[in-house]
Amino acid sequence: MDLNYLFISLTPSWTSVAMLIGYFLYLATVGSILPGKLVPGATLSDGTRLHYRCNGLLSLLLLVLLLGVGSQMNLVSPTAIADRGLELLSTTFIFSVLVTLMLYLVGLNSRAKSSSLKPHVSGNLIHDWWFGIQLNPEFMGIDLKFFFVRAGMMGWLLINLSVLAKCVIEAKLSQSMILYQLFCGLYILDYFFYEEFMTSTWDIIAERLGFMLVFGDLVFIPFTFSIQGWWLLSNNVELTTAAIIANCLVFLIGYSVFRGANKQKHVFKKDPKAPIWGSPPKVIGGKLLASGYWGIARHCNYLGDLLLASSFSLPCGISSVVPYFYPIYLLILLIWRERRDEARCAEKYKDVWAEYRKLVPYRILPYVY
Repeated sequence: MDLNYLFISLTPSWTSVAMLIGYFLYLATVGSILPGKLVPGATLSDGTRLHYRCNGLLSLLLLVLLLGVGSQMNLVSPTAIADRGLELLSTTFIFSVLVTLMLYLVGLNSRAKSSSLKPHVSGNLIHDWWFGIQLNPEFMGIDLKFFFVRAGMMGWLLINLSVLAKCVIEAKLSQSMILYQLFCGLYILDYFFYEEFMTSTWDIIAERLGFMLVFGDLVFIPFTFSIQGWWLLSNNVELTTAAIIANCLVFLIGYSVFRGANKQKHVFKKDPKAPIWGSPPKVIGGKLLASGYWGIARHCNYLGDLLLASSFSLPCGISSVVPYFYPIYLLILLIWRERRDEARCAEKYKDVWAEYRKLVPYRILPYVY
């Protein structure tokens, strides 16, 4: 690729800035006014709990509907995002840097004593900017951590739909593209259908909001998880019937493990006596679930995540490693995160965690220690 062309493509424009601001304004507005289940978050160290309005699915469907109508009326171009992909990437990256610098400065000057807003300052600027210094910073009453996660997941689908529209317009639609779009679409819709489960994840409960999370939510998720779609737009892949069936099985197994494990954990946190697979749950030390998927392997939800990521890339065939960036990256990330989780759980639960490890010795994958 010509470097001059690449530089021009990566240069933000006022149009890309307007698109990003418009997107955030839409999410902030509908997130505040649309009906949705009010879900209490985890109890924080000071005994308080945040509450989250889970109306992401309705917000997403309304947005897709509005964009579809706008496209039919020639008010917006269905390929606007695909046509400005690199431009939007750089714009969002710059926004992530600026907003996290602002979060750092505001947090640094905060005198709040609550668990959500109390600043945790190490004194190392880079460390504090990267990991954040406040747990749940807000802007005009909006919980920014929950907001950015929602923006990233919706952005992923919007990029995919724009790439799909470009593919149809250029008469490049293939079985591979259909499979990729179908799997990602179902995954994202499922995410928002079970959006309340996000409130019990480690990112929401324990990670402070810094560049790591903001960049991950706004840049990494939408722009790298959609690499397969971009690749298929320029590369034709013909799949055999056997390959299509195998790909569908990988997706279905991955989804069953991922959603099943996360649902069991979420339900257990809300009601420790709720049955798992039709039987009373086995609980270690009154704290740790050792039934269902969580009795098969520790962090087995990561296995489902990896299978799902693989199903998004398999439609691209095996001629290039580029479409496999997401599952390769995710494998490295989850191994690292699993090690962090193990250390945190060992410190938090002590003897209870040691007992759980004896009962469930496998890590992520059954029969892997």
